[in-house]
Parts: sequence; structure tokens; C-alpha cells
Amino acid sequence: MKQFNALARFMLQAAKNTEVLPTHISLYLALFWRWKQNDFCEPFAVYRKDLMALAHIHSIATYHKCIKDLSTMGVIGYVPSYNYYRGSLIYLANTQHGNQAAADGR
Repeated sequence: MKQFNALARFMLQAAKNTEVLPTHISLYLALFWRWKQNDFCEPFAVYRKDLMALAHIHSIATYHKCIKDLSTMGVIGYVPSYNYYRGSLIYLANTQHGNQAAADGR
């Protein structure tokens, strides 16, 4: 049920927030798809190149802006990784945990 709560929370925020663009929605759905493929376990690792392809985002700057915006809105917890092989960590249900881990320094 936490899966549907996360999706519903995002959709409600997207409906209210005029700054949410189709790229934000597309990226969130790509994240949700990866979460499903990881059996809804958190955190799960993601890779920029993979998410950009799934979300049909062609600009690295747009990707980084959207993922940062989603984190700032509180709909995802995002722990960036600067290691190409390790991947960044994402939390969709427990978003505060992910943002706290980012603040603590992974």
C-alpha cells in the first residue's frame, strides 16, 4: 500500500504545483518503475543514463534540475552519488530518510 500512497502523494502535489512540468512527471514515473522492479525495496540505486532514457529526457541539465526539484518538493528522497558505478540512492516511500542521508553525507 505504501506504493500507492507515494504515487498518490506525488500526483496531488503535481496537481497543485504549477511549477511541476511534464519532465518532472515523466522522471517520477521512471523512478516509480525502477522502484517496482526492485520489489519496492528502499533505498534503490538508479543511474542517470537509464532514467534519462526511461523518462525521455535528453538534457543532463534538465535531468539534474528535475531530480533536485522532486527532492526539494519532498516527493523523493535523493542521495546523490558521484561514482558512476555505484548509482544514486532513491527513496519514494520514506522520503525524509533519503534527504537526511544526503544532508549527513553518504
